[in-house]
Amino acid sequence: MKEPAREGRIGSTRIAPPRPAPLPGPAGAVDAALPAAQQPQWPDPAELDAVVAELSAAPQLVFAEECDRLRERLAAVARGEAFLLQGGDCAETFGQTSADAISGKLRTLLQMAVVLTYAASMPVVKVGRMAGQYANPRSRPTETRDGVTLPVYRGDAVNGPEFTAAARRPDPRRMRRMYDASTTTLNLVRALTQGGFADLRQVHAWNRGFVADSPAAGRYEELADGIERTLLFMRACGVEPNGVQTAEFFVSHEGLLLDYERALTRTDERSGLSYATSGHLVWVGERTRRPDGAHIDFLSRIRNPVAVKIGPDTRPDDILGYLDRLDPHREPGRLTFVARMGAERVRDRLPALVTKAVEGGARAAWVCDPMHGNTYRTPSGHKTRRFDVILDEVQGFFEVHQQLGTHAGGIHVEFTGNDVTECIGGGSAVGIEDLPLRYETACDPRLNHSQSLDLAFRVAEMLHG
Repeated sequence: MKEPAREGRIGSTRIAPPRPAPLPGPAGAVDAALPAAQQPQWPDPAELDAVVAELSAAPQLVFAEECDRLRERLAAVARGEAFLLQGGDCAETFGQTSADAISGKLRTLLQMAVVLTYAASMPVVKVGRMAGQYANPRSRPTETRDGVTLPVYRGDAVNGPEFTAAARRPDPRRMRRMYDASTTTLNLVRALTQGGFADLRQVHAWNRGFVADSPAAGRYEELADGIERTLLFMRACGVEPNGVQTAEFFVSHEGLLLDYERALTRTDERSGLSYATSGHLVWVGERTRRPDGAHIDFLSRIRNPVAVKIGPDTRPDDILGYLDRLDPHREPGRLTFVARMGAERVRDRLPALVTKAVEGGARAAWVCDPMHGNTYRTPSGHKTRRFDVILDEVQGFFEVHQQLGTHAGGIHVEFTGNDVTECIGGGSAVGIEDLPLRYETACDPRLNHSQSLDLAFRVAEMLHG
């Protein structure tokens, strides 16, 4: 088994909080009595045990020092000194681990980050939905077609999308494939971000090409010119810092499959603390954030930075519950709230939650997910999202924080580097009639490369004032 390449620049000053309870039992086992939502019904327990044992002995995918460094970066976000850009596929697939697919997503995120860094005049923390986003929660456990009922497709980590009994059978060996695919992704991402691919001048040249070809070129030209002048000024002053040629990059995923997460939990030799080494940041979603559930319990026992997605039905007292359970010592960088309210409700529902958090002494980061609350199905059966509605939720998120005097800490978006037709609108003007042309997502609709950059430039306008 090949061990992932270890990133060289991992030194950091550690925060030394009170230690959480270590994960009990082998491979970080959690309390089996706790309700665990969205878990597959694995048909062969012996096969599952064998895979878990194998993963428990496998090399870690990320390292404790890297997770600590991300906590420091997110602490800056929580203090209002940085901005978080988190994004990538809704659902990674084993068929999309090619160099082109991975570099395309990375390139898109780096291009977005350059624009946002200039506009915000602060560091942008770059986190990919990559190297682990292979499982997805579903609203129903089964799917019926033409009178045939089979288990629902839960992502490549669990079963296959083909509507056959063999493909839909949950197969724990797929978790091992997820580990291998994540290793491939991480190795390439580390090589690219440290090997010149992320050079700021090259990324800006890509953005220049986008602006020149965009129907909204006139709107974005001034901002692009500002970045150009800044780079020329740096060059004239002889400023060539290492940070211009490389990029600090982290990976994240929803910690959905508890069998996988506990198998990759490790105890750090330096501190004796438990880390989920499946990714730098792990979050729980709307369907798994039950306060007394197994997912929240798992997050409470690891040292990684963690996040909770909150929707319009979240109550202010729920926010206090998450704070007390996941961040009892109110440490900046430990907890991020990802609001996915929907454009129609963000201005009404979010203020009470942020206010309650502030009153409760929270030092959490607040991030906007403008995707999940704005999905609908067209008459053709395609799930989609409208670009203008996505943008409106981001605008509402910013307005709420401006009114409350708190920091709008970032955005969390689903995108791909490919030229897909899954979301409607944007500068490339994808219409509802275009959806069938290149609708390739394994789960929810994603912004394509052009729409992602459109969003970055529009959010930059909000940040720039």
